[in-house]
Amino acid sequence: MVIIHQGSGPTDRNGNQDDMENNSLKYIADVLAIHGIASLRYDKRGIAESKEAMSDISDITFETYINDLKSWINLAAKDKRFKKIIIVGHSEGSLIGMLAAINNKKVNGYVSIAGPGRAADEIIKDQLKAAPDAIKKNAFDMIDRVKKGDTIENVPPIFYMFLNPSIQPYMRSWFKYNPSEEIKKIKVPLLILQGGNDTQVGEQEAILLSNANKKASLKIIKDMNHTLKQCDTMDKEAQKTFYTNPEHPLHPNLATELVNFVKGI
Repeated sequence: MVIIHQGSGPTDRNGNQDDMENNSLKYIADVLAIHGIASLRYDKRGIAESKEAMSDISDITFETYINDLKSWINLAAKDKRFKKIIIVGHSEGSLIGMLAAINNKKVNGYVSIAGPGRAADEIIKDQLKAAPDAIKKNAFDMIDRVKKGDTIENVPPIFYMFLNPSIQPYMRSWFKYNPSEEIKKIKVPLLILQGGNDTQVGEQEAILLSNANKKASLKIIKDMNHTLKQCDTMDKEAQKTFYTNPEHPLHPNLATELVNFVKGI
């Protein structure tokens, strides 16, 4: 049984959002099924068909998603049809899957796809490096304050995407985890997959993860983007179709690497 966990934001179990349909995670499940491998995908608490499972967004922390995944692992482990459980996490889901797999005797393998190798606060700061100095300083100060435990009520609208007061508990709980430190604790077989044309998560992130755990197998798929599709450009405008058009198939090399890893455990 492969349990697939999606990335950040309002991404559903298929890898889609309201204005973005690419079916990336659905296609992973399809490929696994073709090869006789069962899989499980689910909508995160508060998202899509799990929307009503969240009473208030401020109640959601990173640990909420980790514990939800652990509950799905426990459920799958009770099903006698499945001998082994492998966790596959995409993007932010890479860290969620990683943390759910650590010291979990019910997990037999772990796969990170396009997973960051640094803590989320570092990555957000890196994404803001081109901003004007005044904006950058303001944002960095607020990020550091949230990480330390402060609650910031008056957040400028420009920073609402990642510092909205209602999501600060989630961001604070996310900031404290460094994937390159956590992956050292993974003892089961692990595979790191990364697209060379991923404009959201760069190759260096996968290399950080791989260097942190020498038992990891690292595969860079040169012409794969963040939606796991075959893509020959790093131009963000040209890549939009891969986010919004589900007609683009899953990259064949990703499918091959994933199936071989699962069957090899």
